[in-house]
Amino acid sequence: MQIIDATGKPCPQPVIMTKDGLANITEGQIAVIVDNPISRDNVERFAISQGCSVIIQEKDNLFHLIITKGSQTISDYKISEICDCQVSFPAKKSGILFYIASDQAGIGAEELGHILMRAFIKTIKDLDERPEKIIFLNSGVKLSCKGSKVIEDIKELEKSGIKILSCGTCLDFYGIKEDLEAGTISNMYEILSSLQEAQKVIRP
Repeated sequence: MQIIDATGKPCPQPVIMTKDGLANITEGQIAVIVDNPISRDNVERFAISQGCSVIIQEKDNLFHLIITKGSQTISDYKISEICDCQVSFPAKKSGILFYIASDQAGIGAEELGHILMRAFIKTIKDLDERPEKIIFLNSGVKLSCKGSKVIEDIKELEKSGIKILSCGTCLDFYGIKEDLEAGTISNMYEILSSLQEAQKVIRP
């Protein structure tokens, strides 16, 4: 089984290394080793998006992700040593993506922009056809963080099954990564891949 050591690699290199590793096999397993929770989550989400199953083992402050592609069952890679593991399988996709690149909607008065954005977020739950994902970029990441006037609405959307992704670089830029309260931290590779795969992209 191929083992990919992605420890110490900056975002989004672990995901790209995982992509290359999966491209080299028709079916079977690869193991990806990362050294932080953000890379762990990014690699896991990517593998799931490719139709793979994932099992995660934490050992010596490292995360070992055993990714199974195709019909092979998870059997080797010291499964007997794995406890409290996490197994994930792909979910059905709707193909709709909301891309929110600001904490206000439209161009014009800032106060009005904030009012419109709050109305936009609050109305999503009433749609007959909801998005599969909501991506927050640039100042839009403030909406998924502590202090946001729509944070409870976003949490409700997440509980309903909508995947909430916030750009990690943007959270770092505004110094609010620790304030994230809904969804997960994403990276540019995952964001671009999501945009490419979406059947419909809506931006307020």
